[in-house]
Parts: sequence; C-alpha cells; structure tokens
Amino acid sequence: MRVAELANPSRFLRAANLAIPWLGGATVLLFAFALYRAMLAPDDYQQGATVKIMFLHVPSAWLGMLCWALMTVAALGTLVWRHPLADVAAKAAAPLGAAFTLLCLVTGSLWGRPEWGTYWVWDARLTSELILFLLYLSVIALWRTVEDASRAARAVAILTIVGAIDLPIIKFSVDWWNTLHQGASVFRLGGSTIHPAILVPLLLMAAAFTLLFMTLLLAATRNEILRRRVRTLRLLQASAAG
Repeated sequence: MRVAELANPSRFLRAANLAIPWLGGATVLLFAFALYRAMLAPDDYQQGATVKIMFLHVPSAWLGMLCWALMTVAALGTLVWRHPLADVAAKAAAPLGAAFTLLCLVTGSLWGRPEWGTYWVWDARLTSELILFLLYLSVIALWRTVEDASRAARAVAILTIVGAIDLPIIKFSVDWWNTLHQGASVFRLGGSTIHPAILVPLLLMAAAFTLLFMTLLLAATRNEILRRRVRTLRLLQASAAG
C-alpha cells in the first residue's frame, strides 16, 4: 500500500489495526531492554546517580519537539493540501506532545534541584520549553472550545505554524544566550561527548520513547476517526428523526 492511499480513512484504519499490536509489542520489548541497560549504566563522577534522570528527560524533550514538528506538517496539510487526515492527526498528537513536554519539565526540575540548588530558574531553555507546553495546552483548548470542526482545524493549524518558531529557540537557546544548560552533547559535528556506557542506553531509551509515541499516535488517530464517524451517524439519525 502506498503512503498516499492512507489518506483514505478506511484504509488508514485497516493499516492502523494491523500495525498497533506489532508496534505495541516492539515498544514493550525495547523498553525492557533499554531500562535494563540504563540500570547498568555507571554513575557520573560529578552528578552521581542523578545523571540517570537523563534517560527520561532527554527522550521526552526530543519527543515534545518532534511532536510539534509533526503537527506543523499536519497544519500545512490542513491549510495547503486539504489532507483529510491532517487535522485528525494533529488533534490526536497534541495531548501526547503535551504529556512528553510536561515530563521533560518535571524531570528537568528534579534534575536541576541537586545540580543548581533550585527546581526552577528562568533559564532560556527552560522558559522556551515552558512556552511549548503552554502552546500545547492552547491547541487542546482550541479543539475543545470551537464547535465547528473545520474552523477549529484552521485555527489550530495557524497557531501550530506560528508556534513552530519556538522549536529553533529551544534548540539553539544554549548557543544564543548564556544559560545553565550545557550545549549539544549527543548530535554534534565533532561527535558525541557522552561516554558510550551512558550514550548507548540513552539512544535505546530515545528509540523506545519514539516507538511508544508512534503506537499512541496511531491509536489516538484511529480513535479520533471512529469518534467523528459516530458523531456523523448521530447527526444523521437526529436529522432523519427531525
């Protein structure tokens, strides 16, 4: 099946029903292996065992940004290409992105307390990450408050595209301003600065988080399609009864 054919909701539902069990199983297995490797990872010579918060904090930060990037593509699909599943996927992705971003903020605060002496500082990266979380809440609120689905989709698409400005700010804030966060240490031109004993389980956890996100996104998109079909049937029944 070509990717373009998944634009048909019925075909998408069939593909999702087949993929979700396999993705779910792969997610469980990869998480088990990644957590095992994370527990075997050595403590940092300066931070001690608290460095292992990284295995939750970094993947959740990546996924929070990736989810908004995918929502931006979906927003273009809604406004430019009128893709029939674009706004459905964006609506399904928003709560997932909010959850990952919240996990990033919470784990970052817990990590910052022993390192910085406080749970929160108005650091450039922390502040821009908080703004991303507020943008997610705004998108979710728009979907819930605007009754007309087409109007809500357009409003959310515009907000999503405007909010995408925050992504490069989060990424490059440590380079543009003097912040408490360290610079890039995993993906950089000179190679990673993290020891393989920590880098390998970190990448495994990132892969497990990504599989979890894909599984939940497929399930949420499928549920949203079914919810809209049920709503359409109820409206048709009400119209016929009237």
